[in-house]
Amino acid sequence: MKEVAAGLFQLKGFPPNGINVYLAEDVVIDAASRHGSARILSQVAARYPAALALTHGHADHQGSASAVCGALQIPLWCPEGEAEAVESGDVLSLTPNNQMAVLSASSFAGPGHPVARRLKEGDEVAGFKVLNTPGHSPGHVAYWRESDRTLILGDVLCNMNLLTGITGLHEPPRVFTVDVARNRESARRLAQLEPLCVCFGHGPPLRDTKKLIDFVEALPR
Repeated sequence: MKEVAAGLFQLKGFPPNGINVYLAEDVVIDAASRHGSARILSQVAARYPAALALTHGHADHQGSASAVCGALQIPLWCPEGEAEAVESGDVLSLTPNNQMAVLSASSFAGPGHPVARRLKEGDEVAGFKVLNTPGHSPGHVAYWRESDRTLILGDVLCNMNLLTGITGLHEPPRVFTVDVARNRESARRLAQLEPLCVCFGHGPPLRDTKKLIDFVEALPR
């Protein structure tokens, strides 16, 4: 894994930057799909993480949560608005009702797992502040460290085309986004922070603050 900001590491995966997992100090952020547990455990186990925290409960972020938490004997933390779905494993309840969401859940989702901490606005996680950023999913959260203006924004935006793998800013796919307008509001909130390092669920980190701001300002209202 590589350090992308002080104490924040991006785990290796294939394809590179495709489904990102991070280690912030001693907390794993997100858990990829259910096929990702081996690559996560191989990179974080020796660092003895204390918890696993989700940005949201979609299948490509929740998938290996139960396996990783079970193997490492660590608690699972997730947004309070999605805790019931994460505990039950009903991740489809966090997506629009369409066949792509059904296929994603059947291919990538993992089993439910008890949630030890329900994250809410203002909570602290590994030196980051929890921010409510709903829209892509009902209870989506981002993690913000003001001291160096580092942002882990989950899927509020993507920094790659999910079909081609080409780097570039995009809104998350509509087939997986429950409220596009609300997600844009969340993107505007995050852009106003003027982050210096932005870490995405999909795509490489972005260190061009103006590029982020310009992209978000151009989104339809």
